[in-house]
Amino acid sequence: MDVSRRDFLKKTGAVGLVAGGMLPGFSAAAYSRIAGASERIHVAVIGVNSRGNALAQNFASQAQCEVVTICDVDRRAIEKCADQVKAIQNRTPKGEKDFRRALEDKNIDAVVIAMPDHWHTPAALLALQAGKHVYLEKPVSHNPREGEMLVEAAAKYGKILQVGTQRRSWPRVQEAIRQVQDGAIGKVHFGKGWYVNNRPGIGVGKVSATPEWLDWDLWQGPAPRTVYKDNIVHYNWHWFWHWGTAETLNNGTHMIDLLCWGMNLKYPTKISSMGGRYFGHDDWETPDTQIVNMQFGDEASLLWEGYSCNGRPIEGSAVGIIFYGDTGSLYISGGNEYRITDKNGKTIREAKSDMVIDPQNTTSPAQQLDAIHIVNFMDAIRKNVRQNVTVENGHQCTLLMQLANISLREGRSLDIHPVSGHIIGDAEAQRFWNRSYEPGWEPKL
Repeated sequence: MDVSRRDFLKKTGAVGLVAGGMLPGFSAAAYSRIAGASERIHVAVIGVNSRGNALAQNFASQAQCEVVTICDVDRRAIEKCADQVKAIQNRTPKGEKDFRRALEDKNIDAVVIAMPDHWHTPAALLALQAGKHVYLEKPVSHNPREGEMLVEAAAKYGKILQVGTQRRSWPRVQEAIRQVQDGAIGKVHFGKGWYVNNRPGIGVGKVSATPEWLDWDLWQGPAPRTVYKDNIVHYNWHWFWHWGTAETLNNGTHMIDLLCWGMNLKYPTKISSMGGRYFGHDDWETPDTQIVNMQFGDEASLLWEGYSCNGRPIEGSAVGIIFYGDTGSLYISGGNEYRITDKNGKTIREAKSDMVIDPQNTTSPAQQLDAIHIVNFMDAIRKNVRQNVTVENGHQCTLLMQLANISLREGRSLDIHPVSGHIIGDAEAQRFWNRSYEPGWEPKL
């Protein structure tokens, strides 16, 4: 959707007026940073067919930022995104098929990575090594070892690395987490999260010639080479283990992140997961139905439910979480809102948002609120403002769901070290800790 900077700022409530008042927790000065700044950050956006296109427009809509380069292996995606960004910032960004050329550009301060999951850590490592700040979409890694490398690299190269778990910047979500941590519902021992959708099947792919608009070799990048099939690019790769990480990491990371944040949890002592591909007979490999259980010693447990092909809402929402406490419960839907109820289900406090949220939108479910997260990233670069989410946060929620997938693929529960998050005493499961790479494409610190 094309939108001018003025229209975007008006929609995002950049002067601080949303639903008749200031968003909780944000001052007029904070919102003025969305409206304008004197020093612009030059940004390259990498992977702009879907989510990256929305991010490119959102970054371009911030007065202190200019999107100078658009990178994608799909020529059509570059052209489309460049036109939409130009409509916002009145300058056409440069197009690059190979993002590594953009990393050589000394004029670029930061990169936004919205590539397929198998590219997230390798691309982020290259960007950090090139001296760029990084805004990295979740999940931060394709496998646990990559996540560990990313944490090490962020410390080694000293650049800002912000993870795209945007709900950590949503004002009423922040308020809800404070309510939980301040004891509004008593001691919390259990939390539940979920995601539902009605995703269509992907069929059986046919081996075919690579389209002339696509660089298939560069799209595969660090992943071992396979033949091109016509049902992989651009979205269905999510459901292949070779490149994707299942619904657990596509959407579950957001909810697990909030649950761990609110309950001050790090890694479990035991994790188990069950599920499968039940709603179709096609090439879809990862589960379309999955239940994840996490046990944190004797203190707490978490549950996540994923139903990719049955969109019946849970608690009236396609995505959400509930904290269960001694004296009540706190529910956060997919939007910037929450509700506290007593043990009998009676509402005792409710904070609503008039901002439109569509959690099943695969490209830009919450553009207005995401702008706050983007501004936090830029303020961390320009003003040394504290990041709302760190690479350690991103690695934690990613690793938890990776462990869930390992449990599912091994068909048994896993014992986990509560400090390191490593698997204990299971050599077979440990084989999923890393992956094989195409020779010459291995990520390096």
